Amino acid sequence: MATFLYRLGRLAFRRRGYVALLWVAVLAAVGLGALQAPGASDEEFSAPGIESQKAFDLMQERFPGTAADGATARVVFVAPHGQKVTATAHKKAVEETVDALGDGTQVAGVADPFTAKAVSEDGTTAYATVTYKVKSSAVTDASRTALENAVDQARDAGLTVETGGSAMDSGGGPGGTAEIIGIAIAAVVLLVTFGSLAAAGLPLLTAILGVGLSMFTITVLADALGLSTSTGTLAMMLGLAVGIDYALFVVSRYREERAKGRAPEEAAGLAVGTAGSAVVFAGLTVVIALAGLSVVGIPMLTKMGLTAAGAVIVAVVIALTVVPALLGFWPNAVLAGAARRGEGGRRRLFRARKATTPQGDNRGTRWARFVLRRPVPVLLLGVVGLGALAVPMTQLQLGMPGDEAKSTSTTERRAYDDLAKGFGPGFNGPLTIVVDAKGTDDAKGGVSTVRERIAATDGVVSVSQPRFNKAGDTAVFTATPSTSPTDEKTKTLVKTIRGERPAIESAAGASFEVTGNTALNIDISGKVQSALVPYLVTVVGLAVVLLLVVFRSLLVPLKAALGFLLSVLAALGAVVLVFQQGHGAGLFGVEQTGPIMSLMPIFLVGIIFGLAMDYEVFLVSRMRESYVHGESAKEAVVSGFRHSARVVVAAALIMIAVFAGFVGENDSMIKMIGFGMATAVLLDAFVVRMAIVPAVLALLGDRAWWLPKWLDRLLPRVDIEGEALTRRPDAVTAPAPDPAGDETAEARV
Repeated sequence: MATFLYRLGRLAFRRRGYVALLWVAVLAAVGLGALQAPGASDEEFSAPGIESQKAFDLMQERFPGTAADGATARVVFVAPHGQKVTATAHKKAVEETVDALGDGTQVAGVADPFTAKAVSEDGTTAYATVTYKVKSSAVTDASRTALENAVDQARDAGLTVETGGSAMDSGGGPGGTAEIIGIAIAAVVLLVTFGSLAAAGLPLLTAILGVGLSMFTITVLADALGLSTSTGTLAMMLGLAVGIDYALFVVSRYREERAKGRAPEEAAGLAVGTAGSAVVFAGLTVVIALAGLSVVGIPMLTKMGLTAAGAVIVAVVIALTVVPALLGFWPNAVLAGAARRGEGGRRRLFRARKATTPQGDNRGTRWARFVLRRPVPVLLLGVVGLGALAVPMTQLQLGMPGDEAKSTSTTERRAYDDLAKGFGPGFNGPLTIVVDAKGTDDAKGGVSTVRERIAATDGVVSVSQPRFNKAGDTAVFTATPSTSPTDEKTKTLVKTIRGERPAIESAAGASFEVTGNTALNIDISGKVQSALVPYLVTVVGLAVVLLLVVFRSLLVPLKAALGFLLSVLAALGAVVLVFQQGHGAGLFGVEQTGPIMSLMPIFLVGIIFGLAMDYEVFLVSRMRESYVHGESAKEAVVSGFRHSARVVVAAALIMIAVFAGFVGENDSMIKMIGFGMATAVLLDAFVVRMAIVPAVLALLGDRAWWLPKWLDRLLPRVDIEGEALTRRPDAVTAPAPDPAGDETAEARV
């Protein structure tokens, strides 16, 4: 592995013009293809195997032609204090608004609250439902503007009017602000780390190249593979993150080899042969984690994982080819200022000293020696601290926060609150009951029996009249719970109704299923929760096997996996602490606590596992390299920190900055993801990799690198440490140039 990558690095350095032209041509070709591609579709979210999905599919089959997936908007009217919307003036204003809401090419219809019985019992609140002919993603800005203009008419009449529903969702997301903040902070961190604008800019440039190529490719393949507009979100975030990381490690190793006196081409080859080997295996761990998302069984999640894995592969290939090619164009630009300014004899003296004298201590070595002197206290403090932070995770409640989790400054949240106040907390999350009476003698009687039995269930406050399809063999009605959609009692109610199904179906002679957004969220949460353990076993198991090959050690991979589990559980505990229990919620702008987003644990485990293994491979592979080359176990730990600690810290700070940028967003789910990712990276990089790992290695000593002989013979040898490179003839140092022509010779290389 190391020898092949060494040759690849030198080839890319020598043939830098061809490499650059090849990548520019690929980017241009894919970019042109993306411009001509049909574009991404608006894929429906589906979760095969759950009852809610089966019921929705049945509705699509039995009610053909209905816009079951069409956008809706709910306009809520609230009368001034002490008045009613049924008063003549207010009623007239509402009816005029309803008429105005019906105008528009995308509007399918508007339900008048006075004819649809959508007025609260106390007469203070009413709502009108606007249905659209298109999905929420296809609702135009003009349609939303028309809705707002119609609403303003009622406001001018003295009514309080708020709007909610899927039609109000304009796509959401961070809109690029978080990425810009992350890139800006990353540039500052890189500049401080390297002390060179070129060295700081090169990782950013190659990362942007990789992300651009990945996103163009996703656009080209979107129509053929059925990729949705949201599929590339994870690919963009991770592609940017690992793209910076991987280039950062190659550039750092190149600078190190140049400091030893290597010629630029040789230094580039060695950087790709050693740090590049770590990049390959770190990338493989990320790919395993992302591809493992298919275990969950949610098609959208599988596609997001696979496209993100493709972006990571692109980042790896770019780090191995484009980075050495760019170093070939500007071999000295990425060096520190002192090295760039050295001339003639001073440069040769600098090189000779670097090549023949041991490197001095830095913060990394001082920290490593501190841990080596006190491994037990450091280990106990790290494990106990993370364990304590993980305790709230035992109370994790999964769900899909909706408008109730949005800021009170949004009209969607105020509409949610007004409806809950006027019609009860369960009104915002009704259950949809789909009754299949096909093949029964008395379809209407069967539906009526099901409706009556469900209406009599504790926790159901009302049921609507059933709506039959044209064939008369299928009916749909809603059941309104007494509790809010995210309340645990609502979850219990759904289980109760389903638990009573055999008795109800026996009495009715017809079958039924429970669906709707509330039931769908409950089912997805259960599906994700049941898939979490198999996912962990699959991903961690495959990664342990991969790390066995990389480190040729039995204990180091196990230690890496256990450390990751500890950090991710602690991060989940922190998320529960803030977003579910509300501790410190105000500091992060969380206005409403509630259940944790269903997909959050899977996303957190998958993404953070990949990044955690990145840091593990980069840090410990350098320790392994020093150990293989003759240093003692403890000296190897110090050497690993001397060479890698600063770069790992820089990489972690960049990731924290990228993810923390999302915490400032208004969307609660994006805020939650950003907080969880930033916390997980912080804990894993600075507590697990920087404290627990060296403490464990110090206690294990030589035993850390033990591998049974039978397993040693069984595992393939990949030489990630570059041992084969050290056995080459010692022709790697730059020839002593003529003092007068030194600068010219360097410039020609």
